[in-house]
Amino acid sequence: MSNSSGGAQTPAATATASTATEDDARALLDDPHEWSAFGRPCATARQHPGAHSRPATSATDAAQSPAEAPAVNTDTPWESHVVLEGMHCAACALTVEDALRQVPGVSEVNVSAATRRARVVWNPARVLPSQWMAAVQRAGYRAMPAMDVFAREQRQRENRRALWRWLVAGFCMMQVMMYAWPAYQAMPGDLSMEMEQLLRWASWVISLPVVLFACGPFFSSALRDIRQRRVSMDLPVALGMLITFVVSMAGTFDPTGPFGREVYYDSLTMFVFFLLSGRWLELRLRDRTAGALEAVMNRLPDSVERRTADGSFERVATRRLQLGDVVRVLPGEAFPADGVIVAGSTKADEALLTGESTPVDRPQGSAVTAGSYNLRAPVQVRVDSLGAATRFGQVVALMESASSQKPRLAQLADRVARPFLVAVLLAAGLAAAWWWPSDPSHALMVAVAVLIVTCPCALSLATPVAMLTAAGTLARRGVLVRNLQGLEALAAVDTVVFDKTGTLTRDALAVRATHVAAAAAMPPAEALALAAALARHSLHPVSRALVAAAGQAPQPPQQARDWVVQDVQELSGAGLVARAHRAGMEHQEPSVLRLGSAAHARVPAAGGGMQQVVLSVEHAGVVTELARFDLSEDLRPEVAAVVEGLRAAGVSVQLLSGDRTPAVHAVATQAGIEQALGDCTPQDKLSHLQALQAQGRCVAMVGDGLNDGPVLAGAHVSFAFGRAVPLAQSRSDFVVMGENLTPVLHTLTLARNTMRIVRQNLWWAAGYNALCVPLAIAGYMPAWLAGLGMALSSLLVVANAARLARMPHSVDDSAGETPLSGPQRPANLPVEMA
Repeated sequence: MSNSSGGAQTPAATATASTATEDDARALLDDPHEWSAFGRPCATARQHPGAHSRPATSATDAAQSPAEAPAVNTDTPWESHVVLEGMHCAACALTVEDALRQVPGVSEVNVSAATRRARVVWNPARVLPSQWMAAVQRAGYRAMPAMDVFAREQRQRENRRALWRWLVAGFCMMQVMMYAWPAYQAMPGDLSMEMEQLLRWASWVISLPVVLFACGPFFSSALRDIRQRRVSMDLPVALGMLITFVVSMAGTFDPTGPFGREVYYDSLTMFVFFLLSGRWLELRLRDRTAGALEAVMNRLPDSVERRTADGSFERVATRRLQLGDVVRVLPGEAFPADGVIVAGSTKADEALLTGESTPVDRPQGSAVTAGSYNLRAPVQVRVDSLGAATRFGQVVALMESASSQKPRLAQLADRVARPFLVAVLLAAGLAAAWWWPSDPSHALMVAVAVLIVTCPCALSLATPVAMLTAAGTLARRGVLVRNLQGLEALAAVDTVVFDKTGTLTRDALAVRATHVAAAAAMPPAEALALAAALARHSLHPVSRALVAAAGQAPQPPQQARDWVVQDVQELSGAGLVARAHRAGMEHQEPSVLRLGSAAHARVPAAGGGMQQVVLSVEHAGVVTELARFDLSEDLRPEVAAVVEGLRAAGVSVQLLSGDRTPAVHAVATQAGIEQALGDCTPQDKLSHLQALQAQGRCVAMVGDGLNDGPVLAGAHVSFAFGRAVPLAQSRSDFVVMGENLTPVLHTLTLARNTMRIVRQNLWWAAGYNALCVPLAIAGYMPAWLAGLGMALSSLLVVANAARLARMPHSVDDSAGETPLSGPQRPANLPVEMA
């Protein structure tokens, strides 16, 4: 808000402008239309009893006009993800969690120190986003919507400030060392008292920018801790910096005082430089670690051109789109929602959602998916699905959930962070008391070394940074991690159990022959059309094959079109059942149609190795077989190599399937799997899995996610293929986005490498503290070396975890790799469009 006279703003005007800006920000956050920008409804969250309506606030009311009522249900709990500013260690994460849990209406909180992100489940009936974000600010931190462009810009500004502090500290360190060097090298009598004092004064002046600017984050965080009556890693570090500077000032201004004439400006500037170096490099490595995840989550455009009533286009925020809107998507832009092309044709890059990196044709009338890229020409798209309802929304939900999770080992490290810091302060105080009688100055510097050298950050980062790096690497290879803890379980797996249909075999089946029973008295086309009428209600590969065959068959006779099918139900692992009658015969008792295995159809099983599906009808308690359909399937070309790779890794491979035993054994022989069981119901699969677990085996289950829910949930760790089932309903720990099985082997190899890295990090963190703390207490570690050790401890943990991003593939899968991250513009965009 500018001054009306055009001159400088008065303090009152500045304060008014700041207040207005804050009010606008609160109004924007509390607008229900904006909530989808950083969260989604969470129907499964725990709701607080009592309130049923959202409290009216002026901020919210101001953000909504009567013509623009909220399009969201404010009675449903919401799950939001925010980025946290000012957080540096596990103790900070615990502080933010405590602050948010104390807010009425907030039911769940997960804060990750590795990613500096928080997942908050809150009830709009009791609290608004600006209120729980204000609680974070009162705790001394800042929360920003994770998907907001401002959050990315703020992180970039934070990186630039960190770089400037590092540069100032480095320059001043070199100057102070230049002034300190003569004192170290001079022989007695070489330097006069005046010259030595001049060098000390020069060191003090050069140290001031380090203390006042470069050390600013440490001091501000320490003051915040003192006001909040808590402790974080910055508190002992800030105390060490302050003590060192005060002792050095005392030696400069009062050489005959109790602290003597020793100064430690060189040590101060060196350990500040080392700490800032470690923190800046750690920040860069963290950003690179989360790069693959963030590249996917920020894939949608911030704004899009929407067609108005007069046919022109206006640019609006993507989250303001509504169902039925028509948007224009330009080449190189991502589609903002699921929809249908109503004007134009193009090619689309759908690698993120389908696993197919080759661009696909999308002519007028074809469907496009949110998050895929338009590669060729401008098109107009009618919006059919938005936000969490899109497949892209489900992918983002999985990745956000993983990025805010705390693995079991990380939770254990976080629990010891605060007690460890309290022990550090006590140890520093006891060390100072021990050395004080002999030399007060040396006693304080020993305390400084103890305060600085001890660092629980390496212990807290050891597990989550490694697992998040692995999750980002897997995302680039087409595997989404739903559960970070699954990486630890997968590393211990010694048995992998595969489903057959849609997993080891290609998803597409083909109907090779139709055998009509003699008692059916109907032509094959009628039997196929009747089976397809049931199959249209299922996504199973067998059902899709029947529907496809019926669509290619000649027009069935009129009597086939007279069937009316109702109440179709799918029985997991068995087949379909429905009530049916002929048109015009509604007054008669309906028949029961069954489509599936012979056991499900209640007819005798046939011999032979061909896969069959049976259609039967039951009327008045009498079951009549109508037809059998022969189907064939092909083994995926990479299966044999994957099975061999698993065996080479010491993993036993088994096959469980609901298909007929001869067909299962035929596939197992081709794949090189020795142990295979057919004719398994879902309960049979679960029982077999539990029997393996009772033998002490750690079992991973790989299925298509359609009828394998119980066994996927019962396994130690599980894989599902994302093409087959809504991701939000998947019970698996890992979701493979493509159709290639090779990522299963890659994930197992990477999980083992990840846990090896985690163990290395934990041993390093423990060994570092066990070695350096006694040395510091004994007085054998100067402050500058303590600062170097602290910086290197965290940096080594993060750098060691970063090696997971460069782990080589265990087998060649160049054709099957699916990059999920990368530049915002597709690499295969035509040059003339780039």
